[in-house]
Amino acid sequence: MKSLCIFCGSNKGKNGSYKQAAEDLAKLLVKDDIALVYGGASIGLMGILADEVLKRQGKVFGVMPKSISRKEIAHGGLTELFVVDSMHARKQKMYDLSDAFIALPGGIGTLEEFFEILTWSQLGLHKKPCGILNTDGYFDHLLKFLDHMVDEKFLKEKNRNLYLTESDPKFLLQRMKNYLPEPEAKWINKEDV
Repeated sequence: MKSLCIFCGSNKGKNGSYKQAAEDLAKLLVKDDIALVYGGASIGLMGILADEVLKRQGKVFGVMPKSISRKEIAHGGLTELFVVDSMHARKQKMYDLSDAFIALPGGIGTLEEFFEILTWSQLGLHKKPCGILNTDGYFDHLLKFLDHMVDEKFLKEKNRNLYLTESDPKFLLQRMKNYLPEPEAKWINKEDV
């Protein structure tokens, strides 16, 4: 793994452990010579993550649509900032630059970006590892809801297992490095509909 895309909040959140997890993950990326790909902002967890990687001479690639560059306040000190035309172009560029994906605590945008990448995995469009860093149980309710989707037969168990979940950045990164995708199978069987 040479590059990792991280989806996370443009806010810091109220729990200091979110900031700490972002800093810890940034240190691990630099130690393992993994470039950070992220949304390009200088604020919130996004800014903390980028600043920590840059402080340690790591590589950081940001991707930001023109339309939100003022709202998210583009980071001025990145290895490279890609300014794109749309949110769709942002996600495509982040995908193109990345070998793997992790969601840290964040809001609706974080979830939307992560779930689009996860959907692409479910559809067999890629076999890159996806992970959720569940700092202090931030994603507990979401993970329970995904289990509910399986129980209600809207999500297959094998697709529920397309992402890795850990509460410790070190363990999550290690699992992602060791990730082996399952062989491609038929997505929908007649008996499923």
